[in-house]
Amino acid sequence: MTPNATTTGGSSEAVSKTPNMRSLTRALEIFAELQRSERPQRLSDLSKACGMSLPTTLRILRVLQEFDMVSQQDKAYRIGPAAVPAARSFLELDPLVVAARPVLQQLASQTGLTASLHTRLGFERALVLRHDGDAPLRYDHPLGRRLPLTMGAAGKILIAAADDDELARIVGAAIALGYEEEGFTTRTLRERLPEPGVDFALSLDERSTGVLSVAVAVPTRVGPASESVALTAPVEAAEEGLLLSCVPELRRAAARVSESLKTSVY
Repeated sequence: MTPNATTTGGSSEAVSKTPNMRSLTRALEIFAELQRSERPQRLSDLSKACGMSLPTTLRILRVLQEFDMVSQQDKAYRIGPAAVPAARSFLELDPLVVAARPVLQQLASQTGLTASLHTRLGFERALVLRHDGDAPLRYDHPLGRRLPLTMGAAGKILIAAADDDELARIVGAAIALGYEEEGFTTRTLRERLPEPGVDFALSLDERSTGVLSVAVAVPTRVGPASESVALTAPVEAAEEGLLLSCVPELRRAAARVSESLKTSVY
C-alpha cells in the first residue's frame, strides 16, 4: 500500500494540496507502487494499494501508457520501456553516481566485499550503484529496487539520528508499505538502530537470510544524510569482526564521495 502525501512527507504534501497538480501526484504514486512490485499488478490491486477509485486509477494508467511509462499485458500493469532511458541518464549524469563509481570499485577491490551506494527516497531507499566483491551474494539485488529504511544497514544508518516524531512517521510508512507487520513500534525500531554516537550500522539476517552488512552515511554540507555506502557479504564468506574491521575503509570511501560532490550543485 502506498502511504498518502501526509504519510510520506516531503514535497508531495505541498503539491497534493494544489488541485491542478493532484492528478500528477496520483500518477507518481501509481508509478512508485509499480516500482515496488516484483510482478505485474492488476487494476484492482493498484487501486486498493494507492487508495484511489478504479476509474481514477484506470484513467491515470492510460495516460502513463501513452508515454510508455507503463505497459499492460493480460490485464496487468508494469513499468514501461520509457523508464530505461531515464535510468540511463541518471546513471551516466548524476554527480553522486559519477563520484561514487570509482570509489565503490576500489572499496570492493580492497575488502573483497560487495560495495553499494543507497539513496533515500522519502520513507524508503533505493540501491543506486553496486560493485560486486569476491563472494557473490545469495540473492538478486538489482539496481533501483525500493527497499525499507527500517531494515538493513544501509537504511538504518540514514535514520539513526532521527527524532521520535520522524521515527514514528517512518514506522507508519513501513507498515503501510508492507515492509513491517502491524504492531511494529518506534521502540522496536530504536532497538535496531546504532547506539548514540556510533556512526555505522550493522545488520545480520534482517532483509535476507545469511547476509551480513555494514554501512556509513555519506557526509553532507547541510541537513541529514540522504546517502549511505555499504559493504555486504554472505555469512560463509565473512563474519561480524571482518565487517567491523572494514568500517575505517567505509568512512574514507564515504568521505571521498562527499568531497567529490563539494564542487557540484548536488
